[in-house]
Amino acid sequence: MSESLMPQLDTHLDALKPQLTAWRRDFHQHAESGWVEFRTASMVAEELDRLGYQVTLGRDVIDDTSRMGMPDADTLKREEARARAQGAIERWLPQLSGGFTGVVGVLDTERPGPTIGYRIDMDALDLEESLEQTHRPAQQGFGSKNAGMMHACGHDGHTTIGLGLARLFKTLEADLSGRIKLIFQPAEEGVRGARSMVAAGVLDDVDIFIATHIGLDIPCGEVVCAQDGYLATTKLDVHYTGVPAHAGGRPEEGRNALLAAAQAAVGLHAIPRHSAGASRINVGVLNAGSGRNVVPATATMKIETRGENTVINEEMRRRAIDIIEGAAKMHGVSVEYSLVGEADTCTSSPELVDYIQARIQGLPGVDVVTPRISEPSGSEDATCMMKQVQSRGGLATYMIFGTELAAGHHHQCFDFNEDVLPLAVRTLAHLAFDMALPGVRHDR
Repeated sequence: MSESLMPQLDTHLDALKPQLTAWRRDFHQHAESGWVEFRTASMVAEELDRLGYQVTLGRDVIDDTSRMGMPDADTLKREEARARAQGAIERWLPQLSGGFTGVVGVLDTERPGPTIGYRIDMDALDLEESLEQTHRPAQQGFGSKNAGMMHACGHDGHTTIGLGLARLFKTLEADLSGRIKLIFQPAEEGVRGARSMVAAGVLDDVDIFIATHIGLDIPCGEVVCAQDGYLATTKLDVHYTGVPAHAGGRPEEGRNALLAAAQAAVGLHAIPRHSAGASRINVGVLNAGSGRNVVPATATMKIETRGENTVINEEMRRRAIDIIEGAAKMHGVSVEYSLVGEADTCTSSPELVDYIQARIQGLPGVDVVTPRISEPSGSEDATCMMKQVQSRGGLATYMIFGTELAAGHHHQCFDFNEDVLPLAVRTLAHLAFDMALPGVRHDR
């Protein structure tokens, strides 16, 4: 970025700061879980359209057959009505209906340069937000209005950062080249949404891809250029079906689904950890039975496997399925399981990481620049977007912007320092100006 442009960016960013806070608190107050982000997605589409971006959404950016962990039809219908009552922009809802809640905005400068894609996730968690007055959103009146849905991971901040970038890029369009592609993704929680956007071809023309997250135990003022510690993961829903019987009168006629699920849960947690790298297994939910004196005929489990790489995760998944099926045979019940989420590992492109590190050194608010973190962490479905870009010769990375947190991610008292919003917008925008990386096409 030229020295003459820096003051312009700062001036526009200063004017934008109140809007960033307003957006974040509005999205926080109207938290929406994966695949039901009807209000959020409609507001994003409306803002992008107002700014003059080329807007595509719904089935044009979401492949139906690649969606995972979908709510049932009644839930989708109910949540769409809820979003409408909460001010969703009506003209976009027909395209979002049925849970096709992805939005993509493109700004084409019509000057030669790369296509730079930014992934922005929009969904909240299935969590009840704290009502304690020590919790700032509750205290200041922007706690979630929606039962069982809370922005407890910072995606309300991510959506805000995406819209902030949209405004800055449009304002400073004359100083950009190439194309900017803002990818607003649904259903990141549970790693359910990214694959459907990849399958729809959203990443096929992206030369440089940046996904971001705030927090993640990184202190305020520190920016991580690449988080490569995300684990490959598989999420499974398991359903056992047995035979009910009177537990006192004729217990021998029953087939106990609860015992099969319990046997499986113990067996799953007994899978040895892998010597080649980090591995994880967890049974997060187990529900079974219908009454004290009835042999349980049904049981459900929600489980996940993780691995430091795809090979390790696949081994964990294979052994998990052997145990799930073995427990069914042991107790004479049937079992069905379905894939409801999946993500890979991915390594950020060294050339892009080096470029970002050099570009952001000394930027106001950036006190520490960490090139790369590789310790095993959670999982992220932006990794499949990264892989898609890299497989086509592009470059990709996953950045983290540190910030103070009131409580850990996925906690009912989660909150963050909103000063990270303008810092992230400024830093991410700075990367797009005068971008010149060897091997990246500049002929679009």
